[in-house]
Amino acid sequence: MQIDFTHKQSAHCENGVVSNLMRHNGFEVSEPMVFGIGSGLLFSYLPFLKVNYAPVFTYRVMPGLIFNRFAKRVGIKVKREKFKSPGDAQARLDLNLANNNPVGLQVGVFQLPYFPEEYRFHFNAHNMVVYGKAGNTYLISDPVMEDVTTLTDKELEKVRFAKGAFAPKGHMYYPIAFPKSLDLEKAIVKGIKHTCRDMIAPVPIVGVRAMRWVAKNIRKWPQKLGTKKANHYLGQIVRMQEEIGTGGGGFRYIYAAFLQEAGKVLKNEKLPEFSKEMTEIGDQWRDFALEASRVYKNRSVQTDAYNKVADQLMDLAQKEEIFFKALRKAI
Repeated sequence: MQIDFTHKQSAHCENGVVSNLMRHNGFEVSEPMVFGIGSGLLFSYLPFLKVNYAPVFTYRVMPGLIFNRFAKRVGIKVKREKFKSPGDAQARLDLNLANNNPVGLQVGVFQLPYFPEEYRFHFNAHNMVVYGKAGNTYLISDPVMEDVTTLTDKELEKVRFAKGAFAPKGHMYYPIAFPKSLDLEKAIVKGIKHTCRDMIAPVPIVGVRAMRWVAKNIRKWPQKLGTKKANHYLGQIVRMQEEIGTGGGGFRYIYAAFLQEAGKVLKNEKLPEFSKEMTEIGDQWRDFALEASRVYKNRSVQTDAYNKVADQLMDLAQKEEIFFKALRKAI
């Protein structure tokens, strides 16, 4: 069973899966367009949820929301399934492949054999496409990889039923119905408004308020937690930003590309200017990550290193608040 499926590399797994599945079904939609319409951009601080013994800092919405929002806004129906039994999960996957239907899977990263060891950690919200099977080997299109790859049935079962936070439980998804054409204009506007609303929301765990909360905590961590734990928490911020799911700077670049493309679709001359500004904000996120990494690796030359990093994050919060308020008006 091998489906004629075109693999195209992307910056982020969920965007890439959606874009590749759309292309397979006759709709050319770019990765940035999927991300923007799906309102994927976010910042959130979840101190009550721990991954790798540190709080969760996320720069994107919860796994699955990008595809759900994108599908709803352009008129696509998506089928999602989870399973208690690995046998049932494999049988349903094989049935879809036999019906010439490639499917998206949510999997754990830690036991993916084709991932470099330094990128294998307990993160269960990675996405891939399975597009065929040869004997006991599945054909895999992982959009963050340059080329297609394979997993044995046992290897695939391990990652589909990985344990821990966001356990996938065999999660499988695929589009089942499409409109005659995609109304991108309305979908783009809804997507932008939703992202603006999230980023300037009046709650402490999301958007710019969450960024300011984290900045205040960074100042307190060395005294409150001790240097070792404070460095571990700071390392978690950088890891979530630069390694897990593309990260803060990377997502800002994708969103900038979306605004550039959206400006052409909507014939809105202001959006390319916002695209440039968001690219600059992405650069500053990368600068923040670099300085934070120097601190937790004890390589910083700053005499007040934690406060300097916190200052950078506060500045980013201010810039993003101004940016999203202005973007909301422009749209």
